[in-house]
Amino acid sequence: MAVPLLDLKAQYASIKEEILKEISEISDSQYFILGPKVEKLEKEVAAYCASNFAVGVTSGSDALIIALMVEGIGPGDEVIIPPFTFFATAGAVVRVGATPVFADIDPVTYNIDPVKVAEKVTPRTKAIIPVHLFGQPADMDPIMEIAKKHNLVVIEDACQAIGSEYKGRRVGSIGDYGCFSFFPSKNLGCFGDGGMVTCNDPEKAKLLKIFRNHGQSGTYMHEYVGGNFRLDALQAGILSVKLPYLDGWSEARQHNAAEYDELFAAAGLDGKVSLPKKAAYPVRHIYNQYCIEVSGGRRDALVAHLREIGIGCAIYYPLSLHLQKCFADLGGKPGDCPVSEAASGRIMALPIYPESTAEQRRSVVDAIAAFLK
Repeated sequence: MAVPLLDLKAQYASIKEEILKEISEISDSQYFILGPKVEKLEKEVAAYCASNFAVGVTSGSDALIIALMVEGIGPGDEVIIPPFTFFATAGAVVRVGATPVFADIDPVTYNIDPVKVAEKVTPRTKAIIPVHLFGQPADMDPIMEIAKKHNLVVIEDACQAIGSEYKGRRVGSIGDYGCFSFFPSKNLGCFGDGGMVTCNDPEKAKLLKIFRNHGQSGTYMHEYVGGNFRLDALQAGILSVKLPYLDGWSEARQHNAAEYDELFAAAGLDGKVSLPKKAAYPVRHIYNQYCIEVSGGRRDALVAHLREIGIGCAIYYPLSLHLQKCFADLGGKPGDCPVSEAASGRIMALPIYPESTAEQRRSVVDAIAAFLK
């Protein structure tokens, strides 16, 4: 059975009429940049994320950049990040002229290890960007303690984790900023690029709105050099339609993950496949990805086999960031972040989207078991 890694058409079919009605309304208004639709979504996302404020921006990548810009982080400054994450986490740091400092990850959650964070703090450190990878929150309490001790800014990269919770608190409401992506493949995705920054401080929220519109405090009055980080009204309208469905979609992902766990347990693949692990601290994991580890150096061969027979899968992430060519001048070398490097050689993602069927999941596990056995 062919099984796609993601099927956005299935989701769209279920809400098509609502989406088209919203698009038609915005098209009739001819109000496409910021405006009432964006303001409405900002209030909805702030409430959903239990934050005081939310500011719509062009993408999750730009959400990270604008948070750094508002804090005045730039040349000479260091920002501690995990090496096992999407490139944008590190790219945002470099884009503002600062230096990314890689702290290795926890082997259970794949999120940044607070012990390693503490080891990386120097007088030049200005911020920490913990990533809530694959929809599972990083261990925020010790990270916040480190930040308080050294007067550091905490920018939560929650681009894969909207709606996930750490000890009963929504991600994006814990640090100084929360950054979200609405890329189409996310649990809450728009019809292109879109993002949001959450915060609890009214002054930070004010500055985010100024910086997203070329630093304008008034028409053609520029207090700062910002950027064009404005969210489109069309994307905001689409997201407002989708947001009420988000918890149901996330619960379906949780159900699918639990079913995968049962199928793998029954398949007898102990020693060959390691399943996603829950953090030791209380979390709400929303499974943006369901990633297994394949041992024995067989991950890449398995991925090629599954793709050949029509089963979607992906590798997140094949090369730890500290070893990427574009960061060679930082002096990273093999062995610097051993947990991240090991994960890069073993991890692969399986179809977990809400509309996938039990028959599809069984086909995925059967195919993996047949190959590895």
